[in-house]
Amino acid sequence: MAVETTPSTPLWNDPSRPLTVRVAALMEAMTLEEKTAQLHGVWVGASDQGGEVAPHQHDMEEAVDLDALMPTGLGQLTRPFGTVPVDPALGALSLHRTQARIASANRFGIPALAHEECLAGFAAWGATAYPVPLSWGATFDPDTVRRMAAAIGRDMRSVGIHQGLAPVLDVVRDARWGRVEETIGEDPYLVGSIGTAYVQGLQSAGVIATLKHFVGYSASRAGRNLAPAGVGMRERADVLLPPFEMAIREGGARSVMHAYNDTDGVPAAADRRLLTELLRDTWGFEGTVVADYFGIAFLKTLHGVAADWAEAARTALTAGVDVELPNVKTFGEPLVQAVKDGRIPEALIDVALRRVLLQKAQLGMLDPDWDPMPAALRGIDLDDPEALRGKVDLDPPANRQLAREIAEKAVVLLSNDGVLPLVEPRRIALIGPNAAEATAVLGCYSFPMHVGVQHPDTPVGIDLPTLHDTLAAEFPHAAITVHRGTGIDDGDLSGIDEAVEAARTADIVIAVLGDRAGLFGRGTSGEGCDAESLTLPGAQQNLLDALLGSGRPVVTVLLAGRPYALGRAVDESAAIVQSFFPGAEGTHAIAGILSGRTHPSGRLPVSVPRRPGAQPTTYLGARLAQASDVSNIDPTPAFSFGHGLSYTTFAWSDLTVETQQASTESEFTLAFTIRNTGERSGTEVVQLYLHDPVASVVQPVQRLVGYSRVLLAPGEARRLHVTVPADVASFTGRDGCRIVEPGELDLRLGSSSTATRLTTTVTLTGTSREVDESRRFHAIFVQETTHEE
Repeated sequence: MAVETTPSTPLWNDPSRPLTVRVAALMEAMTLEEKTAQLHGVWVGASDQGGEVAPHQHDMEEAVDLDALMPTGLGQLTRPFGTVPVDPALGALSLHRTQARIASANRFGIPALAHEECLAGFAAWGATAYPVPLSWGATFDPDTVRRMAAAIGRDMRSVGIHQGLAPVLDVVRDARWGRVEETIGEDPYLVGSIGTAYVQGLQSAGVIATLKHFVGYSASRAGRNLAPAGVGMRERADVLLPPFEMAIREGGARSVMHAYNDTDGVPAAADRRLLTELLRDTWGFEGTVVADYFGIAFLKTLHGVAADWAEAARTALTAGVDVELPNVKTFGEPLVQAVKDGRIPEALIDVALRRVLLQKAQLGMLDPDWDPMPAALRGIDLDDPEALRGKVDLDPPANRQLAREIAEKAVVLLSNDGVLPLVEPRRIALIGPNAAEATAVLGCYSFPMHVGVQHPDTPVGIDLPTLHDTLAAEFPHAAITVHRGTGIDDGDLSGIDEAVEAARTADIVIAVLGDRAGLFGRGTSGEGCDAESLTLPGAQQNLLDALLGSGRPVVTVLLAGRPYALGRAVDESAAIVQSFFPGAEGTHAIAGILSGRTHPSGRLPVSVPRRPGAQPTTYLGARLAQASDVSNIDPTPAFSFGHGLSYTTFAWSDLTVETQQASTESEFTLAFTIRNTGERSGTEVVQLYLHDPVASVVQPVQRLVGYSRVLLAPGEARRLHVTVPADVASFTGRDGCRIVEPGELDLRLGSSSTATRLTTTVTLTGTSREVDESRRFHAIFVQETTHEE
């Protein structure tokens, strides 16, 4: 419906005028203080005391007087749902009232943009906890991730949230890094394609996606949080940056968060070449760059590249950072005073302000009919706030069903001697620290683990069945005994003997091991929970080895945030089931895999090491990064990237190549057939890898350039056609430009990076070609109509 305007309607409130014109008029009318107020957030209720906060947070937090700030306006509200447990309806009402106050208090009626975390679901009390991103990667299924993100976005938008701080597009370079659980995997194409799908889903619901952490955070030396990134120009360009480029170009991401780390001495928040010249000038990004929490102030306190708060502000603004989060520290009074003193030009503020206001205008927040009422509260009587409790459901059955679907697709069957699926077991010994732990399925950015642990008297807010609960339902006639054996990381050996005795009387032993998600050393996985090695935490390997010696078959089940070396269990377990924090429905998914109710179809997004001390290493290594006779350290993984077993078998055949030669500007087309040769339905995850045997710079032995999930009934076959653009063979040449070189390429089709089923050699002809930002990212798979024997 058109909004009527009058001659007295301010230009910035006139929805009939172009957004850029409205924003320019608003900026012209604003004072310096009103301008800077739009460039920062306020974190109401954040603590500045004690160990519950992040390191350095207490140095940055000061008492927030929201009423004092509101007359000049406010850029963002930080985590109105993710700071303390709050009933969703009451939280929505509080946000509604706060927004109304903010809009009415400033001269222009501009509300704040509210942001929240949404890395494994909306990080709010009572919201669905989905699998962590590493499980998204294990699905190799962008379409399902897109649907999940859309559901998360709808829940956020319904209660008044505008921006989500996800996805994480960091590519794993060292699995010791604590935030591996937040990543999608160790391959840039997998990270980019899955992350782009998440962006598309979230933004389809009207919530701005924020790409993080731009860039190099995951490449820190020794896997230590915030440590300098020891990467060269080519690794940065060919491994770390492509997921961000894809999510911006194909996903239309509207926000980017700078990383904490420095690369070669330049902090990301101070890197103009990264945040302006590459991101904006080259890639054409038009959204906002927001600070990782306290990241601008860290230019002074941690990096030592700014002498005071004003210099930190100038450095960040010059680099291209638009918004200070989570609170005002440098973009407030220090910035205002520096402009008045002539140290910082006001034009620098205007550059960031224009982007911020344009984004608010795009969200309708400058329109005269802007309504602060969240959709979830419309039609509900708001006169009695206490009566609102329970009126907003952020964990409905549809969410849970979607969470289960993702968890089921993400569970990876690493090994199986035939013991799985279990057939009517009579006696099950369920042993391990995660056997009956409800929160073992949750990552560190789920609300219960991120915030809820600081409020132990508050109910967790969602149903979290343990693996014991779901196995009891899956096998109602089995006698299940539960023994902890040892803790996650307490090193306690006292319960191992009892656990082994229980194992000896069972038909099957299920050892449930892994991690406890937490923050800054309070867990074994999560932000600030880096690992010295990839040995299982605490005494878990001791427990596992003792169970393997019990004489009974042991199924090893991992609920973890990173891959671990499992020692003798790699060869001696009857089966190994890997799950990366699979969310609230995760134990249902695992139980279904163990029983055979669900067929396993997950594939490893990260390699599982054979030895705990071979880090850093990934499958993307060049020839001399692999096992060789020039080093006594063998980094060969126990289970490679892309690996995962099924309960059926597949035959690959009839590979045809339309042409063996194509120019560096053209493409190849392939076709082949996959048939389910077993007696059960199953999903094969087809993976296409490119090997460039001779290049002008050293290349990985192989890298993923495309994939497709193929679901087949017993006896069913399907013909797959693949288009492989020459662009996917591009890399950064010696002069720093991305190029496609002529020469031979090996195209390897397989079920993992080490299980090649079909291969062909093709040749790129012509001259070396420079590739610009219009390059094609994907090998495209098309599946023909199925047929059966």
